Amino acid sequence: MRILLTGALGQIGSELTCALSDRYGNENIIATDIKNGNHDFECDFTTLDVQNKKNIRDIVSENNIDTIYHLAAILSAAAEETPMAAWDVNMNGLRNILEVAREFGCSVFVPSSIGVFGSSTPKNNTPQETIQRPSSIYGVTKVSGELLCDYYYSKYGVDTRGIRYPGIISNKTLPGGGTTDYAVEIYYEALKKGHYTCFLSKDTALDMMYMPDAIDAAIKLMETPAEDLVHRNAFNASAMSVTPFDMAKSIKEYIPEFEIEYEIDETKQNIADSWPNKIDDSNAEKEWGWQAKYDLDSMTKDMLEKLSNKLGSDYK
Repeated sequence: MRILLTGALGQIGSELTCALSDRYGNENIIATDIKNGNHDFECDFTTLDVQNKKNIRDIVSENNIDTIYHLAAILSAAAEETPMAAWDVNMNGLRNILEVAREFGCSVFVPSSIGVFGSSTPKNNTPQETIQRPSSIYGVTKVSGELLCDYYYSKYGVDTRGIRYPGIISNKTLPGGGTTDYAVEIYYEALKKGHYTCFLSKDTALDMMYMPDAIDAAIKLMETPAEDLVHRNAFNASAMSVTPFDMAKSIKEYIPEFEIEYEIDETKQNIADSWPNKIDDSNAEKEWGWQAKYDLDSMTKDMLEKLSNKLGSDYK
């Protein structure tokens, strides 16, 4: 594979880039982002605005790219602050990627989100195929993106694939404006301060996934033979359904003095309340063998170990 990543400095991109480099070789990976920030990539890196189709085309052409992981997006909470910018980046950027993929015969991975669901969606064991009426601009762009990818597959034969990611929890890169950001922040604050103020209510149940599982899922889906796939651009995938209270309880097993309180952010709470409590990801299991390796307890143990080393904090 010759792989282009967009949004490589984001939460998922920063770790997926390294994983792909390890798997396919640094010489076969081109990482890009709109900003030129700090990174530890050993592969080539260049700046790219996904709203500039010519630049995308030039990179794909000059580097013989055959696979694109398109991660560049404005996330849920941040998108509510700048909805038109979110539409431009999330939709026009995707359109440009798909057009270039059509021209050069590239396969494309586009992450979707549980944000595609809304308050009218079944909350528990949310089916793969169900009503999608999101109330956030982020959700609107993700539903539209799923449909656009379906169109490019059926109309032009572009090999598009995607996962509806839940909240992603990472010990390496901080999140960038998502409704589930609390699930990363809580571990940092537990180690640094022994206290966390959560912006969601204690009983807000949401699907979550630890970053190593999220990376494995993307790669596994893209390596699955095309003939095995039915749903392609909208696979439900999760690892655990947890509340802030559950997460705090798990942390207290290792840091007994940890305390949590709640100051609700209305915008984020409204978005979270419109999402499912738990999704059904059986189609991903059947079609490409999806199975998470981490549950809440194993994730908490690993998060605290990794972050304590990173922060120089001894919680034991």
